Amino acid sequence: MENRVLINIGRQFGSGGRNIASLVGKKLGIEVYDNELLLKAAERSGVCPEFFRHNDERKRFFTFGYSQNAINDEGLFKIQSDTIRGIAEKGSAIFVGRAADYVLRDQKCLDVFVCAPMEWRKKLVSERSGISADEAEKLIQKKDKSREYWYNFFTFGNWGVASNYDLCVDSSILGTEGTADFIIDFARREGLL
Repeated sequence: MENRVLINIGRQFGSGGRNIASLVGKKLGIEVYDNELLLKAAERSGVCPEFFRHNDERKRFFTFGYSQNAINDEGLFKIQSDTIRGIAEKGSAIFVGRAADYVLRDQKCLDVFVCAPMEWRKKLVSERSGISADEAEKLIQKKDKSREYWYNFFTFGNWGVASNYDLCVDSSILGTEGTADFIIDFARREGLL
């Protein structure tokens, strides 16, 4: 599919990566898959969507129902990976997290990592969640650690390391809209658009 556009956006928690991905999708008219990906994976596998949401980007062993229905992290990752590949085969898509850059490593994609300084992220998370700056910092550290561990385990790579991505961008510099525009401009210059 020649006109297919695939963009993978990894992000630090609280960097605004999900909102930036949504803006990029809206401006380009491309579907964005974040939590929607979990619902599609659940549909594809017959596993309860809440099960995917609860274990999203976390590394652990878990079971549901009876022990013969056990599913482990590798099984969950395979279901999500198959879902990502299936969506990518059908056309353009923007994927948020879930190691999509690794899953689609054999495809022509733009791999982006969105980051921001801790103070900026604390403010954003604090306002968005209605919690104190200290609580926000603890939540950020917990989420980032979980994402890093999960990504590194399944990809044998290093989450957030610049050499893994085509573009790393600090969203605090240009803001949400400016960062979205910057990603689009970068994709055009790379010849993806």
